[in-house]
Amino acid sequence: MQSRSLCLAVAAALALPVLASSGAAHAAAAAQSATDLDGVVVTATRTAIDVDTALAPVEVIDRAEIERSQARSLPDLLRGRAGVSMSNQGGDGKLTTLFLRGSESDHVVVLVDGIRIGSATSGLVSLQNLPLALVERVEIVRGPRSSLYGSEAIGGVIQIFTRRDGDAGYAPRAHVGGGSHGAHEVGVGFGGRGERAWFGADYEFRRTEGFNACDVATPDPFAGGCFISAPEPDLDGYIQNALALRAGIDLNEAWQLSGVALRSEGENDFDGDFTNRSETVQQVVGGSVRWRPSGALQLKLTAGRNVDASEQFKDGVALGHFDTDRDSATLQGDFGFGGQQLLSAGVDWLRDSVAGSTTYDESERSNRAAFAQYQGRFGAQSLQASVRRDDNEQFGGHTTGSAAWGLDFADGWRLSAGYGTAFKAPTFNELYYPFFGNAALRPEESETAELGLGWNGERLDIRLDAFQTTVDDLIAFDAAIGLPNNIDRARMRGAELGIDTELAQWQLAASVSFLDTESLTGFQAGNELPRRARHGARLELDRAFGDFRVGVTGIAEGARFDDVANTRRLPGYATLDLRAEYALTDALTLQGRLANVFDRDYETTSFYNQPGREWFVTLRYAPAQ
Repeated sequence: MQSRSLCLAVAAALALPVLASSGAAHAAAAAQSATDLDGVVVTATRTAIDVDTALAPVEVIDRAEIERSQARSLPDLLRGRAGVSMSNQGGDGKLTTLFLRGSESDHVVVLVDGIRIGSATSGLVSLQNLPLALVERVEIVRGPRSSLYGSEAIGGVIQIFTRRDGDAGYAPRAHVGGGSHGAHEVGVGFGGRGERAWFGADYEFRRTEGFNACDVATPDPFAGGCFISAPEPDLDGYIQNALALRAGIDLNEAWQLSGVALRSEGENDFDGDFTNRSETVQQVVGGSVRWRPSGALQLKLTAGRNVDASEQFKDGVALGHFDTDRDSATLQGDFGFGGQQLLSAGVDWLRDSVAGSTTYDESERSNRAAFAQYQGRFGAQSLQASVRRDDNEQFGGHTTGSAAWGLDFADGWRLSAGYGTAFKAPTFNELYYPFFGNAALRPEESETAELGLGWNGERLDIRLDAFQTTVDDLIAFDAAIGLPNNIDRARMRGAELGIDTELAQWQLAASVSFLDTESLTGFQAGNELPRRARHGARLELDRAFGDFRVGVTGIAEGARFDDVANTRRLPGYATLDLRAEYALTDALTLQGRLANVFDRDYETTSFYNQPGREWFVTLRYAPAQ
């Protein structure tokens, strides 16, 4: 794969007639601009609703929290949150997989500004290559959402919104920082809004020399051990260049055009006998046109493309490349009636195509879908129901549905219950990889039941959710035919508790997760699913003392197994991060972070080290608008 410049990406983005925005917004009278997301969540229902009224378990991480946390990457930001287990192969830029509510790592839909992303070959999303500095907010929705989003939404949906500029005027910003392992970064950006139009751009460069990611006593390239036959005690670094653009205009009171473009290029060094370097590209470009003639009616057309590409090297020699293009489009209409009721309906189109040095038996497939959703409120009760029919070029039709009910009672309490079906289509590797694919594979299917109880007060929010998911026709290697096959069945059940409150002027956000997974069939029947921690907790404490602010993040995860046979056990661990910041002026803020204070040695994937004690200092410039 030849290197692709950011300049070409910018030119391509500016040449498109329409550019991407976030997913469909609601048509109720209280609808807000797509550039103003404060207080609403759009991912849970594909419409904008108040966070506190969502029936699904939702977590929103806004830009203020991102900067306050001083997280260094998107995986760093998500680590330890309710329902989330993560597996990483050795630090910044290294392969990172996410398991939501115990589902597989390819059982989560990930969107960037409403555009579906991910690799059609592996089925994974390169979270490690999405630059956090260009992110405005992250929405995490736990639970099945295939009735709205189609394939992969068994465990839930994560939507990433790129930077926004909400106030009128011009807003420049910049940051520079450095720290352990030769890490340094610099970023600049600006955004502005006029009476009708808005625009903006952000760029970031990051580099780290890394550390020796692979830790093996007896290397074996065929039995794990980082796929090396001899130790490679070198530094495994990472370089990233990333750029995001956005623009939009309200043509009049009814019509709006808006869009974004994001491109991230990475260079990643790692250990391996077969390959030890990769160059990656993550790109999202797309657009939307919205027509809202009244507060009760809206139509929105969105379209976009995600490029997920990588080229592999061994000691500087190019070995091969993969390039996945994912094109998508959605037309959705929302009609509000009766004051507190909303009907949504739409059609989705998705096409995956694969190119590269490997010639697949098939290189393209498309999916068409129609969906409908009803949301209503009747006094103290809320109801949501949705249904979707997918027609896939490879496996045919598939129908999914979900329903949720909520009851408000006793001045702030809410009881909710839900049920949903979901599915996941086989990947190109599973279907069409030469000599190893099985074109007869069926989609994996799931059923989930969940129950929630929450309380929302002036200074205290609590939510407890319990769930059970059963997945049928899981795809695994079938020794009888020497190919992947639908042979497994698994069950995941658990509970998540989240608390947000203020105690003695300290802001506290805490979550605890309990998970029980089991393989129900085959030789591994009775075993736990690999790389999922049975227990997890995250605690964040923050307090401001005038211009000075301090914070603490504690993360703990229980033991997990790293293989399906449950022979390699990874012990649990706990880490503590300290952070502080000082407002030098109204525009300048100095931040400092000491991560893994006690230098805890742990692994989330066998044989791969995780960062020890690290420090990082950042100077941010952001004048008040």
